[in-house]
Amino acid sequence: MRVALVSVGDELLAGDTVNTNAAWLARQLTDRGVTVERVTAVPDRREDIARVVNEYRAEYDAVLVTGGIGPTHDDVTMEAVAAAVGQPMEASDAALEYIETQRGYAREDLTDGTAGIPAGGTFIPNPEGVAPGCHVENIYVLPGVPEEMRGMFGEIADQFSGTVQHVERVTVDEPESALLDRIEELRGRFDVTIGVYPGEYVRVKLSGPDSVTVESAASWLRERVEAPDDQSR
Repeated sequence: MRVALVSVGDELLAGDTVNTNAAWLARQLTDRGVTVERVTAVPDRREDIARVVNEYRAEYDAVLVTGGIGPTHDDVTMEAVAAAVGQPMEASDAALEYIETQRGYAREDLTDGTAGIPAGGTFIPNPEGVAPGCHVENIYVLPGVPEEMRGMFGEIADQFSGTVQHVERVTVDEPESALLDRIEELRGRFDVTIGVYPGEYVRVKLSGPDSVTVESAASWLRERVEAPDDQSR
């Protein structure tokens, strides 16, 4: 399963807020065997959101959009998704009933548009807040507030699955440039995906669908590199 993540918010692009939602979702999806192939941030503009969502919904198995839902002036994500799928907005009776019975809000106290989702979509309950999410076609719309987003993802997590990747990590006390020959040989010997991440120590991430192959590749590499004195790193 191939997935794209779209994060909505001017504050993300301005650097005022760190995009922890995308990182958290990517980890949750990867742990389920899902391949995350795009992470994109877009401003709070209907046309930009609609254009990106429309492009990604045609290319990927699913698109998860976070942020910009609710009844305030800059919450335009639902309308943008509705435009992307060519549907009008409509109030979800199921969402209104959930908000009233499960979240304890009277319908007459809700701001107009609170329960609006694209026609033909299915509302996703928000166990930590008020504004509902939505699933329409292969698009999932979630809140931007991290606690609400995580709670709502729990409502749909079972819809995402794939081939689980086994992972081994090798920490190396050598410059990345000095490892090129061994990394190249590793690629030729083992059918694994290799990621090399520099820092105080170089960290090599090995992943693949077969645990024996991944473990063998990690053992092979560990025998041929300098490890840090502190093996717990």
